[in-house]
Amino acid sequence: MKIRLGLISWATGATVLVGLSACGGSDTDPAANAEPSPASPSSPTTSSSSRAPSDASSADATDALRSYFTVVDQLRSNPAADLKKLKSVATSAQLNAVTTLIGRSRDEGQRQTGRTAINELKVQSVNLDNSDPKAGKIPTVVIDVCWDVSKVDVLDKSGKSIVSPDRPDTGWTRYTVANYDYAAAPTGGWRVATGQDLKKAPCAAS
Repeated sequence: MKIRLGLISWATGATVLVGLSACGGSDTDPAANAEPSPASPSSPTTSSSSRAPSDASSADATDALRSYFTVVDQLRSNPAADLKKLKSVATSAQLNAVTTLIGRSRDEGQRQTGRTAINELKVQSVNLDNSDPKAGKIPTVVIDVCWDVSKVDVLDKSGKSIVSPDRPDTGWTRYTVANYDYAAAPTGGWRVATGQDLKKAPCAAS
């Protein structure tokens, strides 16, 4: 029997956030009970003399988001890969959700083939308020991504595809990329913290 995968449930893990964000928490997850709360975000700006902090953070968060997609693809493709690697690219609710999602798919003997493509990526806002990390007031960059799973398949334990032929291959998700360790690691501390599906026209498949 075919099942419908390939929107966020397989491409990004965002649709399971509401149901799973309270699951799988750990004491090592920074601010597990304090979601990022962007306040007074600013649009990315440019400087003729040097990169403004918002520009640098936009670039760093974008790199982190691309790494997130790469790591998630790797973990879904290789059931033997250590799920702890997710901590290098995700945090908070997103870490809990995607860890649970991949764990369940592994328990059912599923694995991914192919790679998710990022067809469009748009930085929506940058907030570098680091006034109270414990309360969720930490630097965040909000990024909209149009992902493309046209080259992704999901196989069951017998090697048979379980992706419905009418699967939508592209869609938009809004991610909050947060840095809970901004004071010590302003460049390398960015992690994907949340994901929210967007109801908008999908981009063209690659």
